[in-house]
Amino acid sequence: MTALTLISHPLCPFVQRAAIVLLEKCVAFDRIDVDLSAKPDWFLALSPTGKVPVLKVRQADAEDAILFESIVICEYLNETQGGAPMYPHDALLRARQRAWIEFAGQTFADAWQFLHARDSATAAAKRAAFRERLGKLESAMNIGPFFDSAAFGMVDAVYAPLFRYFDIIDAAVAQPIFDGLPRISAWRTALAKRPSVQNAVVEDYASRFLKHLHQQGALIVAARP
Repeated sequence: MTALTLISHPLCPFVQRAAIVLLEKCVAFDRIDVDLSAKPDWFLALSPTGKVPVLKVRQADAEDAILFESIVICEYLNETQGGAPMYPHDALLRARQRAWIEFAGQTFADAWQFLHARDSATAAAKRAAFRERLGKLESAMNIGPFFDSAAFGMVDAVYAPLFRYFDIIDAAVAQPIFDGLPRISAWRTALAKRPSVQNAVVEDYASRFLKHLHQQGALIVAARP
C-alpha cells in the first residue's frame, strides 16, 4: 500500500493536475475512480464538496488525512515531495505564477462552455471569451517552451488538461482558436509531449471524452459519427 491515494474520475481535468504533479515528482500513488453520477457513500464521507480530486494521505500514528481542491493538493505535493520545485524561488515570481493559476478558473469555464455548447450563438460567444483569455496568457508568457521558462512548473500542470481537449476535437474546430498565438501554440505542443501530461489520463481518454461530448449534445461533435 502506498502512502498516497488519489480519488478521481477518468475525465476530470482537476484530477489530472494532481496526477501530473505526482508523476513529475516520481511519487508512487494509488488511484481510485468514482462514478460521479452515483457517488458512493464512502466518497461523500471523505469529500466535503462531493467533487474530485481527493487525496488520502496515510499517516503512521493517526487517521488518514484527507485533502480536497486540486490546487491545494498540488501545493501540498510540491511542498512535501522530492524532485524539482514547481515554483521559482523568487517570491514575486511565485506570486505572479499563482495569479495566472487563479486566472485558469474562468479560462477553463469559458473553454468548457464552448466545448459543450449546443447552439451556435453560445458556441461563438464562449469561443470568443476563451480566445480573449488565451490572448492575455500569450502576452504574459516568456520565451518558453513552458509558461515561464524552460522548466516545467505548476502553471504548466494546471493548464495542461485544458489544452488536451483541443488535441482531441476536430482540428478544423480547434486550430483557428490558436492561430496568431505562437507562444500559446508552442506551449500547447510542449505540454502534449510531456510524459507526466500524457500519463495523467487513462489510455482511452480521447474516446471517452468524445463520447461524453456526444452524450451532452455538444455542437462541435454533433455531425461526427
